[in-house]
Amino acid sequence: MKKTAVVILNYNGKHYLEKFLPSVTEYSTEAEIIIADNASTDDSVLFLQNHYPHLRLIQLSKNEGFSRGYNLALAQVKADYYVLLNSDVEVSPHWLTAPIDLLQDFPQIAACQPKLKAFHNKKEFEYAGAAGGFIDYWGYPFCRGRLFLSIEKDEKQYEEKTQIFWATGACLFVRASLYQQLGGLEEDFFAHMEEIDLCWRLQNAGYSIAYTPESEVYHVGGGTLPASNPRKTFLNFRNNLAMLTKNLPSTHLVKVLWVRFFLDGLASLKFLITGSYKDFWAVCKAYYAFYSNFFSWRNKGKSQRSKSLHPLIWRGSLIYRYYVKKNKVFTQLKIREIGIQNNKKIGK
Repeated sequence: MKKTAVVILNYNGKHYLEKFLPSVTEYSTEAEIIIADNASTDDSVLFLQNHYPHLRLIQLSKNEGFSRGYNLALAQVKADYYVLLNSDVEVSPHWLTAPIDLLQDFPQIAACQPKLKAFHNKKEFEYAGAAGGFIDYWGYPFCRGRLFLSIEKDEKQYEEKTQIFWATGACLFVRASLYQQLGGLEEDFFAHMEEIDLCWRLQNAGYSIAYTPESEVYHVGGGTLPASNPRKTFLNFRNNLAMLTKNLPSTHLVKVLWVRFFLDGLASLKFLITGSYKDFWAVCKAYYAFYSNFFSWRNKGKSQRSKSLHPLIWRGSLIYRYYVKKNKVFTQLKIREIGIQNNKKIGK
């Protein structure tokens, strides 16, 4: 058994496998590479059998989505560390070294991510994770290197190992034992927000999440669903609300949900005014789906939920700072960052 397993969840991604699997196999010789196929209807499986017969292939009987697909696949994988890698990611030489060293050196770190940059413009960070993720007081995710749709160039401004609130699901390094212990990704999410939810639960259990810049990977992004897809809109709004309900302490949840109802209402009106009628209805359906299962979501997080707001949740409002104060760069938010020290200990 190799200590590290790189697991790529594939659904109709033959073109990505053709393009990016060569870099993964070339630069991941110290790991076991596994493809978990989510019942693809293209020629993905045939391609793998013909061109990569030496790689382990796990075939799922139907498209289980990102979360359940990974959970079912990883239940069949024995390793010390899992690397959940999107099929549309190009890796670089020694990309595994720094994140795995970080996990080995700091037992308190449960998961981490490398520097995530854009495949089509390798001078820029990539939307899905950039240099590590955070959320604001009202539950909006953002990254070092990306605020909403404003993407920064990589000018070596994020070159320190540091604690973050969430690590990108496009290239997520996580301790296998903790992944299984906490039940893996939230299966009812299907896709989107599942990595933030997992990282939140890991932190509620007393562990930390980290970013290491020595490793770089390049992500195409939007490979599964395009940005304008109403299905993506539905999942993002519903899952965000569900994630907050699962993980926020009671003292904060009611206030946050009231404010989000107002802010999300404005977002849905913007969709309506701009002619994005399907996205407008997607938000409405997301709210109906969320509140129809509110108590179920709340009960899901009961055993793992913290009684206090996590210190890495930024107490400000990203919407206010971005749209009113015109802050487009992460450093303008003046968030206090917590570095990783050399004494093998890290704060909770």
